[in-house]
Amino acid sequence: MKDQVLDYFLVPLGLLIMVGYHVMLFYKIIKHPTKTVVGIHAINRRLWVQAMMEDTKNAVLAVQTLRNNIMASTLLASTAIMLSSVIAVLMTSRGSGSMFGLVLGDASPMGFSIKFFSIVVCFLLAFLLNVQSIRYYSHASILINVPFKKISSPYMSADYVGRIVNRGGYFWSLGLRAFYFSFPLFLWIFGPIPMFCSCICLVVLFYFLDFTVEFRGLSDGECVLDDIDEEQAL
Repeated sequence: MKDQVLDYFLVPLGLLIMVGYHVMLFYKIIKHPTKTVVGIHAINRRLWVQAMMEDTKNAVLAVQTLRNNIMASTLLASTAIMLSSVIAVLMTSRGSGSMFGLVLGDASPMGFSIKFFSIVVCFLLAFLLNVQSIRYYSHASILINVPFKKISSPYMSADYVGRIVNRGGYFWSLGLRAFYFSFPLFLWIFGPIPMFCSCICLVVLFYFLDFTVEFRGLSDGECVLDDIDEEQAL
């Protein structure tokens, strides 16, 4: 019972820290996108789509770039489904608790089943998110070559294609973030203490990866991205 107390306290606390950080990150992306890497990339992706569609000479470059993104999403999706299969095999194997001799916390068969199931759900979520990323990038690879200047259609514009490309980028980022979440869940197999420590380390790492410092020291007139409508980052 004493070992299970660590799981009941440290595991929810670690997950709460991770979720709380991403809630704060989501708020920053919505309200102040130019202060986050995700927001800046979203703005620049729209500018890139507009530049590609204005000049038909960029058609090959646009398709190659989107193809590279599709390949990256395909790689992550394949890795996620493969790891899900491996974890499922470990779940069905007998005596999985004996595989890990140094386990702090709950080492019961039910506890290990919950831990393995959490990892499988995380990888399956990563697979689904990356599949959605492939879907949007595939649509964008066709739409980006439509000569919208020659075809007067209210359903086709560079802004619309930019939103499609951004959605693909968002799903790819979420799929990659699901891989990050799987690391604390994997360390949970060895106990709640390694899991909690990994959550703290990942939040610190995420802060340096998700937030920008290049534009903080610039005034509003010196920062080009600040002149762009922040709704373009969505």
